[in-house]
Amino acid sequence: MENKIIEFKHLEKWEDTLASCIRCGYCFEHCPMFHHTGWESDAPRAKIVTAFGLLSGQVEPSESAADKMFSCFYCMRCEAACSSGVPLTEIFTDAKKDLVEMGLKGPGTTSTTELNCASCLICVKACPHEARSYDGNKIVTDPIKCKACGICLEVCPAGATKIVNNFGTAKDDLIERASTFLNTHESSKAIIFACNWSYYPDLQASILPESETLEKDYEIIVNMCGGRLEEPLLMAPFLHNAWGVMVACCPDGDCQHDGNLRAKKLVENLRNTFKRIDMDPERIHLVQIPAGDKTMFQAEIDTFIDKLNNMGPIR
Repeated sequence: MENKIIEFKHLEKWEDTLASCIRCGYCFEHCPMFHHTGWESDAPRAKIVTAFGLLSGQVEPSESAADKMFSCFYCMRCEAACSSGVPLTEIFTDAKKDLVEMGLKGPGTTSTTELNCASCLICVKACPHEARSYDGNKIVTDPIKCKACGICLEVCPAGATKIVNNFGTAKDDLIERASTFLNTHESSKAIIFACNWSYYPDLQASILPESETLEKDYEIIVNMCGGRLEEPLLMAPFLHNAWGVMVACCPDGDCQHDGNLRAKKLVENLRNTFKRIDMDPERIHLVQIPAGDKTMFQAEIDTFIDKLNNMGPIR
């Protein structure tokens, strides 16, 4: 028992809470990592089981265990879905603190800095969680504070910041998904980029299987945070004959990364660009969706598609 307290002094306070998890699995459908890999070991429940195992001594601290614990985008959808009210991300963070003290750091989804970094410190100033700093020689990331929001990726002028384990959330992955949809559906008109908090799994579940909806007007593509959106990503669908692009993000004050504010600025700048090149700025649109309001989200999509139908394709 004494050894457990020394090694897991941060995680220990959650011992009773860890036992209250009923392993229902409601967190599964809300986790972007589980959606991407399909492996239960990437779901929030598995992290809770791992944390319990580490605390009880049934799981040996290791690089693989640390990599799982450090793999989280902190979208907090799992917490919203938890039937037992377990504060999962707080537990993950305290587990990370103990693992770091043991010399285990993931990397998981922690952002890293590569050799082509110019030490301009833009990412340090932009990080909403104060996770990045300059140690006098290079930019370093605090693996405990980093919440993998990816804003440092968007602001880095040299492209030196990376999230190695991106679970399909990287810009190139999203562009490929958008282009594949637009090139394979004759009726395709729009790409909807939605942050994970604005996108609701039960909305997805209400959609008929692909075999029954071979032609669709739009595709919803989940990006982890509005702060990770970039101009090349939002412009890419238009290169594949999209009629329009919609961005869904959190209402003001709801985004823990302030990514919605960056998304609003980005979309406004693109709308101004569209005006300068004589392109209708209404073809790119931003909506702010309150948590849980799937009815509003679907209504906004339907309204946008109706607007595009009135405008017609870009000529």
